[in-house]
Amino acid sequence: MAEGRAVGPASAGSDAGAGRRRSPSELSREEAHDVYRGMRTIRVFEETLDRLVKAGRLPGFLHLYSGQEAVAVGVCRQLVDGDVVSSTHRGHGHCIAKGVDIGGMMAELFGRATGLCKGKGGSMHIADLERGMLGANGIVGANMPLTVGAALTAQVKGTGGVAVAFFGDGATNQGQFHEALNLASIWKLPALFVVENNGYGEATPMEHVTPVRDLSVRAGSYAMAADIADGMDYFDVAEKAAVAVARARAGEGPTLLECKTYRYHGHYVGDPVTYRTAEETTMWRTTRDPLMLFEKRAVATMLVEEPSLRRIDREISAAIDAAVEAAEKAPFPDISSVLTDVYVRG
Repeated sequence: MAEGRAVGPASAGSDAGAGRRRSPSELSREEAHDVYRGMRTIRVFEETLDRLVKAGRLPGFLHLYSGQEAVAVGVCRQLVDGDVVSSTHRGHGHCIAKGVDIGGMMAELFGRATGLCKGKGGSMHIADLERGMLGANGIVGANMPLTVGAALTAQVKGTGGVAVAFFGDGATNQGQFHEALNLASIWKLPALFVVENNGYGEATPMEHVTPVRDLSVRAGSYAMAADIADGMDYFDVAEKAAVAVARARAGEGPTLLECKTYRYHGHYVGDPVTYRTAEETTMWRTTRDPLMLFEKRAVATMLVEEPSLRRIDREISAAIDAAVEAAEKAPFPDISSVLTDVYVRG
């Protein structure tokens, strides 16, 4: 991951044995290391940003993804080159899971000319089209119509590609959500809508603003396939995402996949988090942490050894430290480029 190596594609759809399609849960040793590396990279990247902001070294408004790593990695490992994803204001994890270079990401967050968007996008508008990352989006729910457009493009051109939209539970009460699902279902587009239900829309508990417990039931209004995954369990996310991606790729239409998960930090860095208890967060961290659950299962099944995971930890920490150092030394965009890449001229 340090060099921007993609977490995916998974080998879930490859043949294993006499024509049998291998389950995403049947990981090789190398694949298990790659899954762990993807989730650990997201975690360390986000925790590093948290420290940098609080130390006054990194400006800007950041929304951290810690706690939700299994969703991004579980879904993106089912994708291949040519598939695309769109994201939210909480998009660093999706970028990393799609294989976006962490050095370019870090420089972008520091507003440097070496950033992925030349320092002009920042955290909430980071993108890398070469990696199939259509971009994060600061407007809640606005990425879903963009994903419908990308899915329509894949369908019309016959590329076999799939478009994925990640969004939070709060976005399911936006008009864009319903319009996007309706259109995608009518046209049977190769799309996957992944709602990361972390229980809170900013500071508001979901049950205070949404009358249904399971957001996946809303797919029924559009005759769309739906499923629910444990968003803290990589294996469950991967299994259900693989089915949805296969359906989309086969021309069978879109799926709404609800991943029940939890964000460890507040809505943004600096959020006082007065709307939930410290005990609640501690419970999730100590009993439901996605990295802990993956490691426990992988080690218990002798898929990996604990020392190899600790080596990966050290490699990731060193790579992210190097990305921070390079970003802080990089130049800011020159004033002459202030209008470059801002306006489209006919």
